[in-house]
Amino acid sequence: MLAPVPDDDGAPFWEYAARGELRVQACAACDEYRFPPRPCCPHCGSFDSAWRRVSGRGRIWSYVVPRPPLLPAYADLGPYPYNVVLVELAEVPRVRLVGNVIGGGAGGALGSLPPERLRIGARVQVVFAEQSGTVVPRWVLERP
Repeated sequence: MLAPVPDDDGAPFWEYAARGELRVQACAACDEYRFPPRPCCPHCGSFDSAWRRVSGRGRIWSYVVPRPPLLPAYADLGPYPYNVVLVELAEVPRVRLVGNVIGGGAGGALGSLPPERLRIGARVQVVFAEQSGTVVPRWVLERP
């Protein structure tokens, strides 16, 4: 199975996800958000950072539906086809997270949302699901 490999800079992201919180690293000096996490602010050069909670709302910025599964580790994860989305966060449009849109809430399986329901610009909300022993952010479509 695929599992994230946290490094020192990104470890807090996964710790917060395990608690059901979506947080993004921000510079404590200039307040600019940054993702992926890194030790130094690309805007002002400061090494001071904070992890700020965000709502978990966003929109699909891009997506792909690979057929068949591109990686062998995904072969055991559920029905196909599955999707891979790039979600632009509502509060921080410059921050985009990769994940999957699932159907059926947090318990939905990879591939549980029919691909024809995906649209660029569709609004999504984060949910958290366990995958290979790590809690990862996934997305569900918001109801109109």
